[in-house]
Order: sequence, then C-alpha cells, then structure tokens
Amino acid sequence: MPKKNEKSKRAAKSGKGAGRKVEAVQDGFDAASLMDAEKDRQSREALLASDKLYYRIGEVSRLTGVKAHVLRYWETEFRWMAPPKSRSKQRLYRGRDIEFVWLLKRLLWEERYTIAGARQRIQELGVDGALGLLDVPAGVAPVSAGSGDGPSEAASEGDSASTQSQAEWVVLRAALDEIHSDLTLVRGALQEGA
Repeated sequence: MPKKNEKSKRAAKSGKGAGRKVEAVQDGFDAASLMDAEKDRQSREALLASDKLYYRIGEVSRLTGVKAHVLRYWETEFRWMAPPKSRSKQRLYRGRDIEFVWLLKRLLWEERYTIAGARQRIQELGVDGALGLLDVPAGVAPVSAGSGDGPSEAASEGDSASTQSQAEWVVLRAALDEIHSDLTLVRGALQEGA
C-alpha cells in the first residue's frame, strides 16, 4: 500500500495524469448527463402514455432518478410539491407532481440553481410556465415577450415580427444544442475507440 501512495504523490507533484483525469471526468459527466436526459425524456413519454393516477415514492424515485430522501426534502422546500398521502401516510404522487420533480431536477442539477434561485424562478414563471421549461431543450433559455433575450431586443413588445424573431431564435438555439449533443456523443465514441 505505501508504494501506491508514494506513486500517487509523485504523480500529483509532477502534474502527470492530472489533466487526463480532469478531462475524463468532464467527458464522463457530459455523456452521463446526455444519457440521463434521454432516460428522463423516455420516462416522461411513458408517464404521459400511462393511465395510472398515483405513484408511490419508490416508483417516482425509479422514474426520475431522484432518491426518495431527496424527494422528501424537496417537499419541505417547495410548497408546490405536496403529494397527497394515503390513509397509511404513504405519499401518492400524481403525474403533475412527477413533472414537478423533473423540473426541480433540471433547475437544481442541470442548470445549477440554488434552492432559493429555483424557488424564485418558479415564482417568476408560475408553476405552469415553469413546467413548460421541460419542453424546451436544456441550455435554451425560453424567450418571453419583452425579456430582452435573443436578437430581437430592439423590437417592441407587441410587435408580431418581434414574436416571430424570438420563436426563430429559440428554434435556432434548440437546433444548435442538439448538434452540440450529437458532437459530444461522437467525441465520446471516438475517445472510447482510441
């Protein structure tokens, strides 16, 4: 064992291997987050296709990839997430509750909001507006009239050309994000083969 520690210390001092480790962690994170996003998309489609009314916390945990203790904690932090309980005090999540879990997962884990920041974002958009974020690809900021985002900030709020430009901007950003995702997957595949 001591030889391994000495070897690690020498490698750390010389800087050898450090760059490769960081690069591998970053690449692994990109691939893992892409796979996680795809799994969430498939789970959301399955949820929408299902006629089941209520889900227990274990089922929600499996569907969303969020551990049960985290779900319970989020309930205490977000008043909008309050699944009813059965007579035996088990949480019974509805489809909308599960959608809200995916929203929190995206805001907190992917977009790196703090709890307070996520709460504020949901308040700004309203729950229905915030849930609409799930239909926008990650990394694409939803554009609302007069927000100043995108190339049409000089146009007036009520202008139909402004609305059309904003819609085009969102579509363009979504397409670029999709291309980025594809390129990241290709890079990962090439690195595995090398």
